[in-house]
Amino acid sequence: MKRHRQNRILGGVLLGGFLGAALVGLFWTPFDPMRIELRGKLQAPGAAHWLGTDEFGRDVLSRLMAAAGTSVSISLVTVLFAVLAGVTLGVVAGYARGWTDRVIMALNDALLAFPSMLLALALLSITGANMYGIILALGMAYTPSMVRVVRGSVLSLREREFIEVSRIMGNSAAYTMVRHILPNSLAPVIVLATSMFGSVLLTESALSFLGLGVPPPAPTWGNMLASARPHIAEAMWLGIFPGLCISLSLLGINLAGDAIRDRFDPRMRGL
Repeated sequence: MKRHRQNRILGGVLLGGFLGAALVGLFWTPFDPMRIELRGKLQAPGAAHWLGTDEFGRDVLSRLMAAAGTSVSISLVTVLFAVLAGVTLGVVAGYARGWTDRVIMALNDALLAFPSMLLALALLSITGANMYGIILALGMAYTPSMVRVVRGSVLSLREREFIEVSRIMGNSAAYTMVRHILPNSLAPVIVLATSMFGSVLLTESALSFLGLGVPPPAPTWGNMLASARPHIAEAMWLGIFPGLCISLSLLGINLAGDAIRDRFDPRMRGL
């Protein structure tokens, strides 16, 4: 019990720090993250620049804060896209059954057969490397898993007594789905959305590292890692700090996700 509580506190602290830095980075940074100052390039961490400067003299801390805002924005919008599309299709497929279910799940299974990263790469080759293309590509890549989870939940709910009562009362299918099916399907959606947030963040960083994310000079943790490779021997902080940001934020998200899962799992209540 003590260990679970400690994990929840640590997850909350890490996730709160990550989201706080992202929110602040959207409106304020110690220095202009885009300003080039070649006379101050590759400065080690010190009083003037707490986390040092990069190969163009840009403040690393300012760029990390701005990158956090970019990552959070992309991840949140992507997860929202996947949740809205996945819940809609999953509820319709699970409740309607018949040909509607077969068509939706055939298309869903075809997309689910591709790994998320591979599907995102394929879609990005069409949309191009920009923020909106990344959101669309990742949203479509992560929607199939949401559809399958929601459909499974709906299939178990549609045979319950209160759903049958709603039908007998003459309520329309749309009303029954929105009023009774959807609210009772939210628990697995919330848990999956939390874990999906971490996966999207990691995938976005990987795409940026490969040069397929938000194009430079806009900072992201992935392209900061990529630009640090030629200078890793003389300025190791350029790779350490973005890597730490990715690792700690994912740890916080995963611990918070475990706490949310425990909250909705009756077997874990009281821990």
